[in-house]
Amino acid sequence: MSIWSYANSQLRDLVAYEPGKPIDDVARELGLDPREIIKLASNENPLGPSPKAIEAMRATLDHAHIYPDGGGYYLREAIAKKFGLSRENVVLGNGSSEIIEFVGHAFLQPGDEIVVSRHAFVIYKLAAQLFGSSAIEVPDPHFAHDLEAMAAAITPRTKAIFVTNPNNPTGTLVTQAEIDRFVARVPENVVILFDEAYQEFLDEPSDTIKYVRQGRQNIVVARTFSKIQGLAGLRIGYGLACPELASILQKTREPFNTSAVAQAGALAGLLDEGHQQATRKLNREGRDYLQRCFASLGLKYVPSHANFVLVKVGNGKAIFKALQERGVIIRDMDSYGLPEWIRVTVGTMEENTRFIRELNHFIAAPATQKVDKCH
Repeated sequence: MSIWSYANSQLRDLVAYEPGKPIDDVARELGLDPREIIKLASNENPLGPSPKAIEAMRATLDHAHIYPDGGGYYLREAIAKKFGLSRENVVLGNGSSEIIEFVGHAFLQPGDEIVVSRHAFVIYKLAAQLFGSSAIEVPDPHFAHDLEAMAAAITPRTKAIFVTNPNNPTGTLVTQAEIDRFVARVPENVVILFDEAYQEFLDEPSDTIKYVRQGRQNIVVARTFSKIQGLAGLRIGYGLACPELASILQKTREPFNTSAVAQAGALAGLLDEGHQQATRKLNREGRDYLQRCFASLGLKYVPSHANFVLVKVGNGKAIFKALQERGVIIRDMDSYGLPEWIRVTVGTMEENTRFIRELNHFIAAPATQKVDKCH
């Protein structure tokens, strides 16, 4: 008899999350020089970590034989101070994706439901399936969350709603007014997780943390150090919630779920405003360049508020494979039900121009004649 007969039944049909292909994998598979490959697939920071974060991480390595601070005292204190909260409001995670998992551990059981937008981060649906729950997908006109429709989709079985703002993979944004109306409609026995992994790229960010300050008991705001801080390889993020909800989430995490190196790098990076400003500037210039190029090429794209752009290219998987063979890694969107689209991360200007140059090989000839307009 197969061991599957004894395993949790919901795991049988669970499709694991597929991240952007690593450079080394592509180099091995295609026989390419890894130094000649660029990766614009995972929304990583092309500037890398803050130099101050690198220095702090290196200093921590001398004490690698000692367990980290399981409670993350200094990092939680710094995060709380930044947002006018207390340490009791802050929960550290192994990336903000672990905060999503904490919500599942705390509130989801077989037969429960979550509500998500149709083209939101796929991890929410995978997390629901992991806990034997189901995801109610709400249509998203123009690839943006329809918060009114999401609130209307709540049933007695609904335990959580996930709102990504800006949204991944579409880059769209919901306004403060829309958020306020939405929060007012959602009953307090339904947890709302605002996934704000890309919030720091906004010039005028919305304020969901005000609900935490007000003591709203069903609000979790998830942030990450992977994007603006350039610390994706460390896997560290955090959630903000009222003390009672935060204490529930704390009970679901593993001991020492964030390493000493990650805590040190995150703390130093959090305090380096200059590095964050430089990242925003580079991202704004690169994103504008890519969108100008797509317009010049006659390609439909979704105007982005994040550090990536969703663009319609015809056969997304074919373009993905063709670009990969030329040493450019992007993401096809077939797994999101968007087979004609790709998502490209904003890189350095050198990386962006190379991507456009390579993409130019696979776009119809009349359109390619217009590509110089974006330079």
